[in-house]
Amino acid sequence: MILLGSTGSIGTSTLEIAERFHIRVEALVAGSNIALLKEQILRFQPCYVCVATEEAAKELDHPRVFWGEEGILEVIRRASSAIVVNALVGFLGLRPTTVAIEEGKTVALANKESLVAAGAFIDPAYLRPIDSEHFGLWYLLNGRTPERMTVTASGGAFRDWPIGKIASATVDEALNHPNWSMGAKITIDSATMTNKLFELLEARWMFGCERIDAVIEPKSVVHALVEFRDGATTAQMANPDMKLPIAYALMQEVEEPILPPVDLLEVGSLTFRPIDPERYPIWRIKEDLLAHPERGVVVNAANEVAIGKFMAGRIPFGELSKLVIEAYERFDDAVPRSLEEVFEIDAAVRRWCETAR
Repeated sequence: MILLGSTGSIGTSTLEIAERFHIRVEALVAGSNIALLKEQILRFQPCYVCVATEEAAKELDHPRVFWGEEGILEVIRRASSAIVVNALVGFLGLRPTTVAIEEGKTVALANKESLVAAGAFIDPAYLRPIDSEHFGLWYLLNGRTPERMTVTASGGAFRDWPIGKIASATVDEALNHPNWSMGAKITIDSATMTNKLFELLEARWMFGCERIDAVIEPKSVVHALVEFRDGATTAQMANPDMKLPIAYALMQEVEEPILPPVDLLEVGSLTFRPIDPERYPIWRIKEDLLAHPERGVVVNAANEVAIGKFMAGRIPFGELSKLVIEAYERFDDAVPRSLEEVFEIDAAVRRWCETAR
């Protein structure tokens, strides 16, 4: 396999599965965590390596080192592996997804932004879901046609905060996820509920189901629910660990334990809460965005700029969703007709957001 994002949490879990099931790692692509990447190179002996910059590449003792976005694409084109695990964070992951598909490779997809920004131009037949929610939906469908789909959300760092305090929350507070440790961007997206909005768009493109929603399930034991035409609703439950969806994405069939099963007596009870737009203002555009899913590129671009501003102390937490919603309303006619227009709209939205606040 080709692994994009090898030093992140999904990347390291993927390598655990690869080692356990003797899956050859042909290429490792990482960002700036060179120390960990060096350990991975020694352990897995990849044919190709790619890092973020030329300076970082000079730190590696490997005969085939590439860098930057062009380096990622070159690795995908050169490598013979049939599967690409895309665990890159952000819009950077889009080109690798589309190039992998052009090369006839299957993409085990953890990069949300690929489908959020360009779902209209990506063939889902080439995709296997790694996100636990989309894996849960896939696991439940089993070839059947759904009537309605629901994914669950943890609620993020501020699910139990007084609403009046959230707007002034600090970066450290936004990164204090109640259930697990993830990268900074996805943790902040969890706090604003933007990541769940993205997951609805992903499910819309991946499964072709227009009736989809999300609810908060604080214990993160139930990941997805599917309602069928006969009135039955099925739920996928598992202890929260990405190794289960990764194993299926890599091998399609798994015949041995990956995780310990859920102990219902230990769980005790489950509760489900609606996603309140007062607590999560981004939820106000949910219905319109699902009706116009091609406009996901606007939301993604604005969100990435807003997070950058928040992390740098340029805007308070309460301005994050406001900036995204303002961009969504301003670029209300931004509907890409081609993949290249996706990149053009992305650039235009970013330029506007940089000077908007």
